[in-house]
Amino acid sequence: MKRSSQLRVLLQQPGMHIAPGAYDGITARIIEQAGFPLVYMTGAGTSASLGYPDYGLITMTEMVENAGVLARSVSIPLISDADTGYGNELNVTRAVREFESRGVAGIHIEDQASPKRCGHLDGKEIEPLERYLSKIRAACAARSDPDFVIIARTDCRASMGFEEAVVRANAALSEGADVAFIEAPQTMSEVASIPERVEGPCLLNIVQGGKTPVIDLRDAEKMGYKLAILPGVLLRAAVKAFDAVLESVKAQHLVPDELNRSSPHQSFQRFGADEWDEIRARFAVGEKPTVQQL
Repeated sequence: MKRSSQLRVLLQQPGMHIAPGAYDGITARIIEQAGFPLVYMTGAGTSASLGYPDYGLITMTEMVENAGVLARSVSIPLISDADTGYGNELNVTRAVREFESRGVAGIHIEDQASPKRCGHLDGKEIEPLERYLSKIRAACAARSDPDFVIIARTDCRASMGFEEAVVRANAALSEGADVAFIEAPQTMSEVASIPERVEGPCLLNIVQGGKTPVIDLRDAEKMGYKLAILPGVLLRAAVKAFDAVLESVKAQHLVPDELNRSSPHQSFQRFGADEWDEIRARFAVGEKPTVQQL
């Protein structure tokens, strides 16, 4: 089954599905191995992996190429951040085609003016509603795969208020979007009312330290959300772990003992070493290599 079709099936099933954020092949594979049904490619994480803050500095080409790496690294559906669609309706059309061609199952497009910035930062500029809706229409029409999922994100809560965010979410759904994503609701009451007032499936974005209150994902599911994304959960954990390991090396002049408990080959098994070993053994000329030789 196509990954986009897998995502459609998940959206039709009861309950809410969680997609932790990945920014490279390592994090994507680890998410799948942990048993999650979806991977989310974080734009903030992709920016950080290239050495930039989430200030709209990453191009469509860079985002699409990274999405392709993540999509080929896993067998579960990948949802990707597609920022503002990278321009007008023509750019949005190309973006949909490019993400589709990389095996991505769905994308979200937002109503920030370019250059956009993280949805939990201040100072965002919002496009007029009609311009935003024209891009949603273009995105839906650009699909060659009818199962490819278009998620309509609105960032207008901070500057235009919660009521306008609900209006925009419903308007985008009426133009053909499959899922609504109201970014950065600011109170628990707002979080709870989104699935009640939005006339279609809803996505909740969990950003540690952001503008949205901390919520147990089981409660979000009870509220009626269909998807929850955790863009920064692995990036933040990784940075914290990197800092701790490097401080230990500086202080002790030794690699921490827990990092010595698995062999290189055991580490590579997390990333498909057994599959590649089998290919080598099947086609090698002459003496069949053993795992140790490989």
